[in-house]
Amino acid sequence: MTAPSPPLPPPGQAVRTTCPYCGVGCGVLATPDGQGGLHIAGDLDHPANRGMLCVKGMALGETVGTEGRLLAPRIGGREADWDEALSLVAERFSQAIERHGPESVAFYVSGQMLTEDYYVANKLMKGFIGSANIDTNSRLCMASSVAGHRRAFGSDTVPGLYEDLELADLVVLVGSNLAWCHPVLYRRLAAAKEARPEMRIVVVDPRRTATCDLADLHLAVAPGSDAVLFNRLLAEIHRRGATDPDYLSHVEGFDAALAAAKLADGAATGLSEADLGRFLDLWIGTERTVTLWSQGVNQSDSGTDKVNAILNCHLATGRIGRPGMGPFSVTGQPNAMGGREVGGLANMLACHLEIENPAHREAVRAFWNAPRIAERPGLKAVDLFHAVEDGRIKALWIICTNPAVSMPEADRVARAIGACEFSVVSDLFATTDTARLAHVLLPATGWGERDGTVTNSERRISRQRAALSAPGRARHDWRILAEVGSRMGWPEPFGWQTAAEVFREHAALSGVAGRLGGDFDISDLERIEGADYDALDPFLWPRAGARQGGRFFGDGRFHTSDGRARMIPVAPKLPAGGAFRLNTGRVRDHWHTMTRTGRSPRLGRHLAEPFIEIHPADAARLGLKPDTLAEVGNTHGRAILRVLVTARVQPDQPFAPIHWTGETAPSGRIGALVEAATDPVSGQPANKSAVVSIRPFPAHWYGFALSDGELRPSCPYWARATLPLGTQAELAGTEMPADWNAFARDLFGLAVEPVVACDPARGLIRMAFLQDSRLKAALFAGPDPVALQRAHVATLLGAVSDPGLLAGRPGAGRADEGATVCACLGIGVNTIARAIAERGLITVEALGAALGAGTNCGSCRPELRSLIQLHSARCEAAE
Repeated sequence: MTAPSPPLPPPGQAVRTTCPYCGVGCGVLATPDGQGGLHIAGDLDHPANRGMLCVKGMALGETVGTEGRLLAPRIGGREADWDEALSLVAERFSQAIERHGPESVAFYVSGQMLTEDYYVANKLMKGFIGSANIDTNSRLCMASSVAGHRRAFGSDTVPGLYEDLELADLVVLVGSNLAWCHPVLYRRLAAAKEARPEMRIVVVDPRRTATCDLADLHLAVAPGSDAVLFNRLLAEIHRRGATDPDYLSHVEGFDAALAAAKLADGAATGLSEADLGRFLDLWIGTERTVTLWSQGVNQSDSGTDKVNAILNCHLATGRIGRPGMGPFSVTGQPNAMGGREVGGLANMLACHLEIENPAHREAVRAFWNAPRIAERPGLKAVDLFHAVEDGRIKALWIICTNPAVSMPEADRVARAIGACEFSVVSDLFATTDTARLAHVLLPATGWGERDGTVTNSERRISRQRAALSAPGRARHDWRILAEVGSRMGWPEPFGWQTAAEVFREHAALSGVAGRLGGDFDISDLERIEGADYDALDPFLWPRAGARQGGRFFGDGRFHTSDGRARMIPVAPKLPAGGAFRLNTGRVRDHWHTMTRTGRSPRLGRHLAEPFIEIHPADAARLGLKPDTLAEVGNTHGRAILRVLVTARVQPDQPFAPIHWTGETAPSGRIGALVEAATDPVSGQPANKSAVVSIRPFPAHWYGFALSDGELRPSCPYWARATLPLGTQAELAGTEMPADWNAFARDLFGLAVEPVVACDPARGLIRMAFLQDSRLKAALFAGPDPVALQRAHVATLLGAVSDPGLLAGRPGAGRADEGATVCACLGIGVNTIARAIAERGLITVEALGAALGAGTNCGSCRPELRSLIQLHSARCEAAE
């Protein structure tokens, strides 16, 4: 199959495309530089971001190089051509189906795929193989919201729009660190509050996150008690007579939901009566209220009930589908919504049709002219990998995701993939934890090279467009899937030549769904031609006839069999106790398992290694000192993490981020600690928490290394990050190396003799490897965490040897930036502290005007405010 693509732009001509990170769906202007790179700017005309980008989006141009890319298919580790690789995949999947039935094969796909890729995968598995064993990492992200929407509305419909966050008088953020995970939405919300100071914001989160900087009220609820809080709210809504009787005439189940809500004990939230009362007063007394939630709600073994507890309150008050009010789930991935639209989840059909509904199944089968159609839901993610483990799945294809890191019980998942009879991975790199386990590797195109569509959290469909040529022999995911479908015996149904043709078919199928009463209908575009597809502007669905994009459900009409919404009685399930309940999440400047963001030096400067935030009382009880290492474990796995002592977390509720992998920090893989407990309705695993034990890691030495070449650590703890001219690593071991010279030569792969400075009395060793008087590598080690101005030392790599190099700090008259706070502009903590202390810059706005800090994506503004408060506290103490 030859698949022509739209012509690429000449150097200097910007391409309008869409960011590949979170579900905000920001518009990006990507301008080729003529040397394989891209200049990046925000798209002022895109309605999602209006020109704003977070630091991850701004750094996209640093992630598109071909270094380390998988450039040709590989079979058993050897390079192969496409014909051999595709024939083998088709043959092995066909053999498994013939010998063991269609349930013996599975696809595990990704919310980072384009909608066209997702559509082809879904069609191949459900309509032609005849199994629903296709699930997605969106199961780990949004499945509970999907299930909650379907139970309440009869469809997986997000009712509102981003502008509702700006029109609301009260915004309640539940389990969402918006400032770090959806920074552009945070900036829009912050700007709205600045314009209307009377707007109120409540953050519901056990941990004090950067988002709390914007909050009028932070509710540090007990972990898992979200449903208790909203049940208590529903009962109070009724007690105060604040329901909307007219709207409730469109709703079933109010009495049962209220009876369950009246059993709620507000004390289980862990909140004071004053804070709980203030929240109830705010929510009930403010008509224009938006309740927004993310992974803190979804990633739970009772996530669907938590979603429905929130929806119940909005349905009871009629605060839905009108400007400035409604429940709003924000997605974690760029195309989690697009995947839901094409049936990417194992329990759905394309275009939000139901796999359990015979009429829906037949409609899809007939449209596809498929030989069969999956008749029941397939295996959801956790169960799918259990089936791989016990041998029921004989052939597995993983596309654009890294489950050996991101799944709960990740070590177990990795063993299962490694033992599978036949496994295929389509990805950009051969070095991910998952790709290393596959029999066949298929090189896929990535952001900047792909062409298709994505859908953001407000149902806005935007184009991703190619600005760069596909490197090597990489191909688009939809094309790879279609080739395999053709070789499995179905050439005509998989005979598309362009992504536009796939989109047209998807749009046409949505018209079938629309005629069946479905919500998702973009059939106005079913005849769109290539040029119009290439020029397609962002739009909201539905887009069909009179049903144009906007809010849903304000008129009280739903997609259930009787057109009425459903309120669901919720019996909150509180988590079992444990010594420590680890809260997991994201950091500001990294994304998922860092396959892309780990390539950007800028994005590694803020937080360069895995860590655990732990309350001072817990740290004192355990004997954990700041900057040392902690061993965190349970029956599922073990991690070693840098200790960060902070009151941002509650006692017994430590926090650790999810991003580090076998490539970046093998002992920092948090997925290995998470139990594979799932929500019984949605199948979403409880990835947000794990019961763990914590103890000091018995490090006898700590180290910091940097090199302009490869680093090959072989010690019990190491964490690697990218530098502009090389790589750095934090190191630690339980036994002192007998020969530091030999250790360093092995670490750096260098044979030259180093310049050495040592202090035997203090156990310190510092070594520099020079070539032509320029620094190639350096190692700093000692019995305690290395005190070193890392940002300064990193600037010396590749430079003529600095006399003060081994001192690890700038010489007289040279300033050290310190750890990066504003990653957009590369401004360090020391520069900011000096500006506060010496220039009297005591507002975030003053720092922005003087230094630029916080003026781009704004996600560092909470940290700037904290530094100002710290300086003020020190000044008061000195007085």
